[in-house]
Amino acid sequence: MKIKKGIRFITLKSVGTYINFLSYVRPQKALELSYALFSQPRIGRLQKEKLPKVLQNTETEIFHHNEHHFQTYVWKGNETKILLVHGWESNSSRWKKTLPHLQKSGSTIIALDAPAHGQSSGKEFNVPLYAEFINKAVEKYQPEIIIGHSIGGAACVYHQYLFPNTSINKMVILGAPSELKTLIDNYVSMLSLNTKMFSLLESKFLDRFNFKLEDFSGQKFASQFTIPGFIAHDTSDKIVAFDEGKKIASNWKNSQFIETSGLGHGMHDDELYDKVIEFLFSSEERK
Repeated sequence: MKIKKGIRFITLKSVGTYINFLSYVRPQKALELSYALFSQPRIGRLQKEKLPKVLQNTETEIFHHNEHHFQTYVWKGNETKILLVHGWESNSSRWKKTLPHLQKSGSTIIALDAPAHGQSSGKEFNVPLYAEFINKAVEKYQPEIIIGHSIGGAACVYHQYLFPNTSINKMVILGAPSELKTLIDNYVSMLSLNTKMFSLLESKFLDRFNFKLEDFSGQKFASQFTIPGFIAHDTSDKIVAFDEGKKIASNWKNSQFIETSGLGHGMHDDELYDKVIEFLFSSEERK
């Protein structure tokens, strides 16, 4: 295991050194390469002929959005609808362990594949596009509940900020990052990129999405929320720092924050799911 980690470390540093060199001789090329590494998932694709068992025998639908298309999967139930939003380098099958808990409620459950993941189109993943996919699905299915994991949780938060008046009246966020700047800082640090590359990436986000890195903040977005929220984060999460979940919860007036331990980034746990179900369906919450 240590050998594998060592090789990965050397590879990342080599890539970073190459990008840093390019930043002086071909800055545009350096930016393209560094942005591609940041935004293009390496795993998480699904082939229609080889779908994981959990996604077989679902009702599927392909949505078209501008030049993109995305895939949804539906497990039919009653009138209450729950939309599931997965994270980075994953797909809708990540909800396999979650489904049995949610299905006890009898709800209809819908999952969607993110941009460049599962059976959805594209090479690039970004949160603004994911939020647009989410909105198309919300318009079609009219879910009352949305559950997001990891960067999928961040996309749910951004979607709620952009579209506060939809059918959604409860939100569950698991192991999600709050600050885009923190993600970029970690990426720059991981590759040991120079300050020039950081500035180029910063400009790229401003040009592409029309916002500064520090303005893309779940903590800031959540300050405007009125719907109830359930935010859970694990103290041993090595992918997204525990403090990120606390940041989102800190400004969300009508929310509860659950601290877990030993679950890592995956957040699959019977006890946690019991708390989610209680938040979503207990008679006290319905009053």
